[in-house]
Amino acid sequence: MAHQPIVSGELIDEATLSLEDLARACAVDTEWVIERIESGLLADGSPYVASWRFTSRDLTRARRLCRLERDFEAVPELAALATDLIEENQRLRERLRASGLLED
Repeated sequence: MAHQPIVSGELIDEATLSLEDLARACAVDTEWVIERIESGLLADGSPYVASWRFTSRDLTRARRLCRLERDFEAVPELAALATDLIEENQRLRERLRASGLLED
């Protein structure tokens, strides 16, 4: 995995990123993104590379996967499992907050 500075900025939910944009925003090679997609760890696993478009949710997940793999030397599958658990925790906290059972 190439160590390049991570591009920051604001991504509007309606906007999408191309494969190259996503890779650049995560400071990884496009091959890294393709491997995660084909393994079912990122996005929907679509075999149509030319039509892949990524949302802000995909960007957040890809960055989290990349950090876990890099910082903890985690294999992609373990990083994806940890990411799934983090995302589930966030969803549950949002539901608790919405119901008034959790304060910030």
